[in-house]
Amino acid sequence: MNLVNFRAFLALIFFFLLASPGFAGPQANGAILIYSGTTGYRHDSIPAGVKAVSAMAARRGLAVIASEDPTVFSATNLKRFKAIVMLSCTTDPKKPDSEWLVGDRRDALQQFVRNGGGIVAIHAAADSHYSWPWYGRMIGGHFARHPTGTPKGRVTIVAPSDPAVQGLPRTADRTDEWYYFEDYDPVSKVLVTLDPTSIGEKDINPNPISWTRQINEGRVFYTAMGHTTESYSEPYFLKHVANGLDWVLRRR
Repeated sequence: MNLVNFRAFLALIFFFLLASPGFAGPQANGAILIYSGTTGYRHDSIPAGVKAVSAMAARRGLAVIASEDPTVFSATNLKRFKAIVMLSCTTDPKKPDSEWLVGDRRDALQQFVRNGGGIVAIHAAADSHYSWPWYGRMIGGHFARHPTGTPKGRVTIVAPSDPAVQGLPRTADRTDEWYYFEDYDPVSKVLVTLDPTSIGEKDINPNPISWTRQINEGRVFYTAMGHTTESYSEPYFLKHVANGLDWVLRRR
């Protein structure tokens, strides 16, 4: 094996080590976990979401581990991450045994958040773990229903000074699947609301769509947007998620 091939071989070995859930690797600014495992409804947009958030992290000098293996939620493993992106990671609300955060995994996630770890929760992260009250409190509510299809709706920023919405227009019309929530926690700081009349709903009260929460020392950003594959190439949505990532990482 000549020197060029040997170097290529070493680079390949390093790549696979870095991608391994058990290897932290060198990071300029730390690492994030993108978790998209599902035992409930599976969104077609997940691969696009993983790609978009990975690129977002790379631009910030962050290493990325993307996983669908729930064993990644161990106390030892989570210590190397600064934030966890919960990307449409569903369970089946009718089947408690579909929940993958159980036992020590629950303890690990709670400790991660309480110690200051950041959570970026996207879309169907709210359609998960209905049998674990703490998870619902972390997110700020559970998915209850959505109107049929992906209609175009009008969203409005209601906290314009918040860093998670900086650089976004005050109102925007965008296509998505629009969630309504049960057990929504009004303690959350609402960032973006949906005008229900813009999607043909009878309710005239603005519906919370994005918010932030503080859980002990941890920061949580949630957006119900992000159902469609197209969302992950849409400047408005990508800017919003990037802002949320920066906020939970305390860069804003």
